Amino acid sequence: GRGVMPSTVCSVEDVLDMGYVVAGEKVTATVKIQNTSTLTLRYAVQLESLSPTRDKDRQRLPSFITSSLRRTEIVGTQNYNGLSVFSIFPTEGEIAAGKSQDFIVTFSPDHESLYYSDRLKVVLFGKKIAHVINLKGAARAHPMFVEGGIPLDVPIESLAVTLPVSSREALVGGNVLPLTLPNSTLKPVKSILLVLEYIEGESSPVPAMTELKVGAIQSTRFASKKGVRFLLDSLPLLQRKGFAVDAAEGTVERGQVKRIRVSWVPPADGSVSD
Repeated sequence: GRGVMPSTVCSVEDVLDMGYVVAGEKVTATVKIQNTSTLTLRYAVQLESLSPTRDKDRQRLPSFITSSLRRTEIVGTQNYNGLSVFSIFPTEGEIAAGKSQDFIVTFSPDHESLYYSDRLKVVLFGKKIAHVINLKGAARAHPMFVEGGIPLDVPIESLAVTLPVSSREALVGGNVLPLTLPNSTLKPVKSILLVLEYIEGESSPVPAMTELKVGAIQSTRFASKKGVRFLLDSLPLLQRKGFAVDAAEGTVERGQVKRIRVSWVPPADGSVSD
């Protein structure tokens, strides 16, 4: 007899980020696996969220209580409707020697969350793990998202439906900077905390810098709208306290992301320790 090692090449390494989706819609991505060995490979695809031991594993305290706020959970937010957030097709079969197989991964969130995640394993012959891919995605109720700053929430979400916050605002350096959608009646987004640390030196001052990302999501529900307009309020007050924003307003086209730089230099009458 002759022993042969099964070998495969996957088009995705480590992480498959499905990006932002409007809640209630879905998006798909393709993962291609090529059989580079000389034998037919029998495969099965497994999702961590469907693991038979998952209920037992969830009896432990979450990591943000026992260690830190680092997001270490493999399986994140789940759908309210009980259906899998991520699904894959096909789930089992064979790949002939030298051939490839396309796998369709579908991300279909039913409510807002930044922490949808799962883990996909490709298992050969029922025992050998050939590939491990972490799946992640986010959902918003409206076709706009804002990223940046320090997370103000925890990575594990209760499946209880909670009421939205009462105002749409971003918190910048201790000052409230409302970020609005003109003529919008959509639900508000959560606060964002930007931290700018200025280091005083002997030479000319170098501003502390950070940035926000404003993006527009591709959506079938809002297909008639070409872009999303954003507006930053209260800029005169921020400027008096040393803050500067490079884009007070603008429009983001569908599927695009605009970076907004925020800088800060302490005002002349400010103290280093304030």
